[in-house]
Amino acid sequence: MSSYNKIDAEAWEEKIRFFKSNFSQCKLCPRECGAQRESGVPGVCHAGKDLRIASYNIHNGEEPPISGRNGSGAVFFSGCTMKCVFCQNFPISQFNNGRNYSINELSEIFLELEKRGAHNINLVSPTPYLFHIVKALRIASDNGLEIPVVYNSGGYEKVSIIRELNNIVDIYMPDFKYSDADLAKRFSGVVNYPKIAFEAISEMYRQTGSLMIDKDGIAVRGIIIRHLILPGHILNSKNILKKIGRSKLKDAYLSLMSQFFPAYNSTTDEYLSRKLVPEEYEDVRSYAISEKLEKGWFQDI
Repeated sequence: MSSYNKIDAEAWEEKIRFFKSNFSQCKLCPRECGAQRESGVPGVCHAGKDLRIASYNIHNGEEPPISGRNGSGAVFFSGCTMKCVFCQNFPISQFNNGRNYSINELSEIFLELEKRGAHNINLVSPTPYLFHIVKALRIASDNGLEIPVVYNSGGYEKVSIIRELNNIVDIYMPDFKYSDADLAKRFSGVVNYPKIAFEAISEMYRQTGSLMIDKDGIAVRGIIIRHLILPGHILNSKNILKKIGRSKLKDAYLSLMSQFFPAYNSTTDEYLSRKLVPEEYEDVRSYAISEKLEKGWFQDI
């Protein structure tokens, strides 16, 4: 049973009030851009008053305990708090492709995905829509939703916001993209990313602990930290792994990803205009092993 089934009616209402208070003027992400979203003014992330979704479906491309046999019930939200020049989903994240849905429709999507056999509800880039999402989860849980909720984000999160997701989110799946603040600003348009992401991911880990997997190999609670290796920026990856391996996050599951390919505006950097080469991948993989980060998955190049 998912953790949000343990929330009573009063706690649900408190959480909904909290997210509404951060919705407009918007303070849901570390940018705190203050957009008057209730008046229809979009934030830096492109999100306005209405809930906007690019797509939803059963997704089989996640880590093994997330996709399992039946797939993950992925909901891809439009817009993004980050501006990654190499984003592979840029039509959704940067061009805001999608259509508007009501909160009731979102709750019905959650229930539909569960009915179709999804192992979990996988919220992809959900931060700008947390007010809508929490209300929809409340409705869905009142109507029998029981599968775990996965929070799938770029790691650029406010600790105060993540704290309020306690007992709503069962599994966190954040990226830890950068150890270098200058790279984060240059490639993703965000400031102070290493500190902000580390603190947010630490709070996620505090809430859930390491990954718990049931007898069928399906994740039910915990955290998976993802890191995408960037071509030509191997030191960035090693410093991320060092930070994880020498902190309380060392017992978290790691997903080391090699799937980078040039997309969107990645050609603005000489290294990001190409794919990762085997020597780079093996260098980072060997370093992860040397830091004893062996719980998780190393994606083959």
